[in-house]
Amino acid sequence: EVDLSLQALESRQEEILKRLYELKSAVDGLSKMIQTPDADFDVTNIIQTDEFSPLTTNGADLDLMLGKDYGALKDVVINANPSLPPLSLLVIHSLLCERYKILSAVHTHSSVKSVPENLLKCFGEQTKKQPRHEYQLGFTLIWKDVPKPQMKFSIQTMCPIEGEGNIARFLFSLFGQKHNAVTSTLIDSWVDTAIFQLKEGSSKERGAVLRSMNAALGKSSWLVGNELTVADVVAWCALRQTGTANTAPANVQKWMKSCENLAPFSSVMKLLK
Repeated sequence: EVDLSLQALESRQEEILKRLYELKSAVDGLSKMIQTPDADFDVTNIIQTDEFSPLTTNGADLDLMLGKDYGALKDVVINANPSLPPLSLLVIHSLLCERYKILSAVHTHSSVKSVPENLLKCFGEQTKKQPRHEYQLGFTLIWKDVPKPQMKFSIQTMCPIEGEGNIARFLFSLFGQKHNAVTSTLIDSWVDTAIFQLKEGSSKERGAVLRSMNAALGKSSWLVGNELTVADVVAWCALRQTGTANTAPANVQKWMKSCENLAPFSSVMKLLK
């Protein structure tokens, strides 16, 4: 019995030593990677060589991006809670209206008792009443008692896309901008940071994000690269909605004014008054 106990103990010690050796090897590998000058590389040059297509061009083809559906109008339907309106989606809607013929509509679900007048008219008036088939995209916003914004696109059986950031990414993709992997990752990172730390985070988290934004905007006019991206839209809306815009550092203040010089942002500013 003693021999068996000793054998078991020795076996266990060997297993522990083996794991310690593997852990040491992993730590050594990480140490070498961190000490390598190229490990913490500067992505600025990669971003600058990326191809940004201005939002004002007409190169994007909705049929190509979304699939041709026998000529039928493609419909985007968004459910959102009026107590916390997804401002970024309203900005992107205005940007889309500059590019495509959009059939816009706002409705109120029975789960909501009352909606402020400015939210009922957040898309303005439909200037021209045309036959449905002459529009390129249907954009319907339903004010509904939901925990977070939800979006469905044309297909009845599709699982809804949830969350303001995810919906904003989808809608912004309709402009047809193409980015390399590094740029796309940075844009995604800023969108998540804006939603989870600026909009929903603590004051300490917001302060840290503002410092990061200020540093990034010291190198570029926009958060990522030289053109407006969905990151700018979502971050601007988060700052305005949380009331932290007035305390933002200098580069962030300058960037916010650049955003507000664009008509889609100024129209949302009116909703905030």
